[in-house]
Amino acid sequence: MFARGVPAPAPAAAMAPAASDLKLGKKVNEGKTKEVYELPDIPGCVLMQSKDQITAGNAARKDRMEGKAAISNTTTSCVFQLLQEAGIKTAFVRKQSDTAFIAAHCEMIPIEWVCRRIATGSFLKRNPGVKEGYKFYPPKIEMFFKDDANNDPQWSEEQIIEAKFCFAGLTIGQTEVDIMSRSTQAIFEILEKAWQPQNCTLVDLKIEFGVNVLTKEIVLADVIDNDSWRLWPAGDRSQQKDKQSYRDLKEVTPEALQMVKRNFEWVSERVELLLKTKSQGRVVVLMGSSSDLSHCEKIKKACATFGIPCELRVTSAHKGPDETLRIKAEYEGDGIPTVFVAVAGRSNGLGPVMSGNTAYPVVNCPPLSADWGTQDVWSSLRLPSGLSCPTTLSPEGAAQFAAQIFGLNNHLVWAKLRSNMLNTWISLKQADKKLRECSL
Repeated sequence: MFARGVPAPAPAAAMAPAASDLKLGKKVNEGKTKEVYELPDIPGCVLMQSKDQITAGNAARKDRMEGKAAISNTTTSCVFQLLQEAGIKTAFVRKQSDTAFIAAHCEMIPIEWVCRRIATGSFLKRNPGVKEGYKFYPPKIEMFFKDDANNDPQWSEEQIIEAKFCFAGLTIGQTEVDIMSRSTQAIFEILEKAWQPQNCTLVDLKIEFGVNVLTKEIVLADVIDNDSWRLWPAGDRSQQKDKQSYRDLKEVTPEALQMVKRNFEWVSERVELLLKTKSQGRVVVLMGSSSDLSHCEKIKKACATFGIPCELRVTSAHKGPDETLRIKAEYEGDGIPTVFVAVAGRSNGLGPVMSGNTAYPVVNCPPLSADWGTQDVWSSLRLPSGLSCPTTLSPEGAAQFAAQIFGLNNHLVWAKLRSNMLNTWISLKQADKKLRECSL
């Protein structure tokens, strides 16, 4: 009853053999749409092999759909790559073939986590009186115990905790339930944002977690393919492209299966676009003196973590205002959205001068000294009317400020910001748990 099988990246995967020499071990698990195999040559990893099979109603309806394994594998691989690059801990290691991928071996937690933005499907049956289309703010989280014999009953957090599950040596308690709940919402929001540039609404999402047998961490595991969500182009249910189009069939005919397959192909083609963005952006750090270089390099390094290009320039608004304005015009003229970061110690004229002469965002990040910092900072904080350049003392904070601006139109940057929020919260939650355990 308890599925065992997938999970988090293992260092050994870096030494993985090529596809042609991959040796399969024993079958660890087999589900309705996939098989899981041990990989003797890659300790701590398994092979997730998809099947050309589509099911609904806990396999009450089951059909062969030629090509579905490749479609599902493409979808899962792209989604996991997107989430992993954003900073979400997943089981995904790499795509191995058209129909299989390598994952870190996990012991699976037998709970399906569902996140809903729009009320539809089974939620309406379980909550009579709620109309289809009702929107949840924040998205609604539900849990279902994996038990085919009883149609995967809905569970509460308390039931999960009282079950006292233990996988790979990790007991599932309140902390672990909270981590999975928070992660589910973050994962949904990242994918929701990723689909928006394609004018496609992510209605809901079903995911599973496992415990990595090597690291003992909870990670996003199993698969996320077109069986895992509802997708409505232009927010229109009649255009649905997910597995619901199969569930809704009154009769399964070859023509009907072809229609379902075309929907799945539509998704697999567009899911690759989730890894790209048309939005451009850059940060230009202006320093009043090359003595501020180490401070500026920290900003550039932090920008790189968000995937934002960053250029460093030296100019003084006091000693060479004409050159400062010439540099400003250079970046305004090429059409690339730009955030300027002014790094100037002592009397900061750089940020205010830039703010008064450009419509682009400007943020001050002065490198304050221990001797005069408390006095110098006022030149960044007290500005003439009509200027608006906020001040942050942290180089990392300046980069994050820029990322939050670009993230409004760039789902890849936004995903990294959202993942950072989640990982910070998880770190605090785990630190609190460790401290409480030490106190007992």
